[in-house]
Amino acid sequence: MMSTQVCFLFFIGNLFSLRLSLCQELQREADTNQSLKHIPPGDLSGNHALNLSHKLFQFIQSDIKNMTQLKVLDAVLKKHVGPLSTVQKLDLSGNGLYTDMIDYLLRDAPALTNLSLNENSITKLANSTFSGCQSLRNIDLHNNVILEIEEGTFDSLLNLTELDLSVNSISCITDFNLFQLRSLNLSKNSMNSFQTIDSDQEFELLYLDLKENKMHYFPVLPRWNKIIYLDLSRNQLHSLNSTGPDDELQYLRDIEELTLTPLYSSKTHQLLPRLLYLDLSYNQFKAVPSDFFTSLVALDTLNISNNCLESFLVDTDSPLNALKTLDLSFNNLQNLTFKEKTLLALETLYLQGNILSILDPEIFNLPQITNLHLQSNELSVCDPLQNQTSDCVSLYSIRTLRYLYMSENKLTFLPAHAFIGSPLLILDISLNPNMKISEQALAGLERTLTHLYLRGNHLKKLNISLSALHSLKVLDLPDNQLDGLFLGERATAIEILNLQNNNVKVLDAGTVLALKKTLKTLSLASNPLICCENMHLISLVQQAHVDIDSAMCQYTKDVGYGEINLRDVKSEHCETLNSKVLLIAMISVLVLGLMIVLLVAIKLCHSKSHRFSNSYKA
Repeated sequence: MMSTQVCFLFFIGNLFSLRLSLCQELQREADTNQSLKHIPPGDLSGNHALNLSHKLFQFIQSDIKNMTQLKVLDAVLKKHVGPLSTVQKLDLSGNGLYTDMIDYLLRDAPALTNLSLNENSITKLANSTFSGCQSLRNIDLHNNVILEIEEGTFDSLLNLTELDLSVNSISCITDFNLFQLRSLNLSKNSMNSFQTIDSDQEFELLYLDLKENKMHYFPVLPRWNKIIYLDLSRNQLHSLNSTGPDDELQYLRDIEELTLTPLYSSKTHQLLPRLLYLDLSYNQFKAVPSDFFTSLVALDTLNISNNCLESFLVDTDSPLNALKTLDLSFNNLQNLTFKEKTLLALETLYLQGNILSILDPEIFNLPQITNLHLQSNELSVCDPLQNQTSDCVSLYSIRTLRYLYMSENKLTFLPAHAFIGSPLLILDISLNPNMKISEQALAGLERTLTHLYLRGNHLKKLNISLSALHSLKVLDLPDNQLDGLFLGERATAIEILNLQNNNVKVLDAGTVLALKKTLKTLSLASNPLICCENMHLISLVQQAHVDIDSAMCQYTKDVGYGEINLRDVKSEHCETLNSKVLLIAMISVLVLGLMIVLLVAIKLCHSKSHRFSNSYKA
């Protein structure tokens, strides 16, 4: 039996139901929006599938009960379709169907295995709803308005393995006992409680989705279970203790009497020895007791992001050594401790969005770690040549590390050889304004690094040797104060270069030559580029294989200056300037020559006049 109760919730409003007459005579016409007016008796008797969805399925001349070979029915209904004695798969989604009509439609469907009733207006499931279709294996009821499930509704469906009740208005599940069920989706309801009957029988349930509900405490799961997937994200959990029926009554008494007694009493933590995936994100946890993990020996993925955790400890005897992904992002973590010989299989660790500043320098020397997300903390990077202290974190000699994200950490300095011995493919140290970078900071990454992100660091000069990074494919440098970029003339592997919002006027000709063979995407918008001093760059970007953003450059017009897209620059934009300069130069030379001739003439005339006056002197 599985039943629902209105637990601690009160629904106020008017429910309108439409009663359809189920005794009216079937009119035997069908309109399929393809000029089909009549279906004579017998014409459908041999059909294996009938798809009338998105059409006006109103009348069928031949009763469906006579279609002895019909296996699949997908229809938009306006009236009932009669007995479905041979149908195995039935999709009646999006028909606005109500509870009474569903009960009638399903009263005689013994072969039905797959039923989809999503996006209708069903408000209640009675214990007789599925009595005529006991072969059901899969039921989809998501996006209805289900408020109530009567006790025993699914008890007779011994083959039922998948049940989707998501996006409804169910407030709680009590006495869950569908032993054969493998997948149950109750996400996006108003659930404040999920409780399984106390039984020594093993449940087959593998997937349980309870996300986006209103649960305050951990669900009461089957004592003997095979659960491998459990999603409790986006609830109101503040404790990992489970609560039973007695505690519910105590909760109600406490609310009634407004006492200050604890709202919930704890039970032993649930045993989940086969659990692979657990999502506890977007709840209200302030702490996670270490004994909670005692039975989680198979856990592969643990997500506790977006909670209120201030500390997290993985002790030496922790069973989390099968864990591959741990997400602790967006908490209030100040203390993080991983004891020796723990997290032996951990590959991806999310710690972004915390307030970590003091850590054991060796904390990330995990034997299988490949992805490390440290964005938005207050960490600094240790210098390999200095004694390590707790005010920095060692990121060198981590032989498995491939992806490192350290943006927004208020980094002030990146020391030489900071990552030596850690074969990084991707390094993001963006948004650390005024950070100083040692010339040898990336030493050791020459043959591995493919992506380098340095955006928003207010860099005026990039003094690291980029030409030494032989594998670099993506170089991201926007929102800095760079006036250029030097890559040398040796060909690089760079395919994507972003220099947006810098102070670049002229991109070095050698750099353009180095990029010529590999560059695919270039971003240069919001730079004061000068058209006629970047003809080598313009030639590159006007090649068909280079994708460039809307970068503009300046050129001289007849009056003042103009701006034009780099792709649209033509030789005349610079020839006009050269012609003007030449003309002005020629005129200047001519004027100067004339002035010299005139001065010489005046001098000669003055000299002759002087000699003539002397010859006639008395």
